[in-house]
Amino acid sequence: MLPPRGYTFIGLNIIRGLSLIALILVFTSNVVTLANDIKAINHFMAVGKVAAGETTNSTVTEYLDMDYIEGSTVPNQPAGAFWAVLNRLFIIFQTIILFGSEIGFPGKFFDVYFPVLGKDFGLGALGLIQMLIGAAVLSHHVDTFTLVSAFFLFSIGCLNVLVGLIFRESAKVKRCIMSWRESAKKSFMPTHIGPPFNASSMTSNVPPSFMSQMNTGSTATTQMTMDKEKMASLGFGRQGEKAAAMKGYLLTRPVESLPRYMPKTAPSDASR
Repeated sequence: MLPPRGYTFIGLNIIRGLSLIALILVFTSNVVTLANDIKAINHFMAVGKVAAGETTNSTVTEYLDMDYIEGSTVPNQPAGAFWAVLNRLFIIFQTIILFGSEIGFPGKFFDVYFPVLGKDFGLGALGLIQMLIGAAVLSHHVDTFTLVSAFFLFSIGCLNVLVGLIFRESAKVKRCIMSWRESAKKSFMPTHIGPPFNASSMTSNVPPSFMSQMNTGSTATTQMTMDKEKMASLGFGRQGEKAAAMKGYLLTRPVESLPRYMPKTAPSDASR
């Protein structure tokens, strides 16, 4: 039977595993889509060059006047190929960044340059970026593999947003494997970190007179401790009082005093 923290750890890591799988699928599908787009652009440009030097028929004219290049996600407009390819490159780059954020490497890089993806923030920002990537891919007519992977990433993004709202900034700490080791260290007494203790090295530079005083003081302290233990065994009765009196420990009645807010001398009748 695991504690509640154990179930939270397992659940959050299952979500992280699904997120990593979705990012890998989107990365792969966008690489394939980018390659298909480039092939379609090259074919479209080749047809356009042939049509420019010859008398074109109606079929070629319809092919060149389509809103999208056939077999691609590239719009048939000025600089459409450039922006379509740049969009795919951005998506691929974002999936790589999110993949590194999920595995926590390099952690220092994210803490400095992308704090919202670092360890001090929750999963809400990560989920929002995943939803944006999924929506950007789903907004185009793509093949089945790309469609399924993008929808899967969008669903995981919604789940990460929900988890981020529940656990907030502690989500990444709760799912971190190293957090178990840190909690185990806190459950024990503090340990010494550094070179081993060497009493001879500490006492080598101490003057002999100071060492003799330390030895005398330690002996007196030990004797007082033994006396207190012996008197404590006599209890609070008459025997204990006699033993304390023989050792010079006398109980005296404290001097009566007035509170600070009272005057030191009572007002006389003559002053009234």
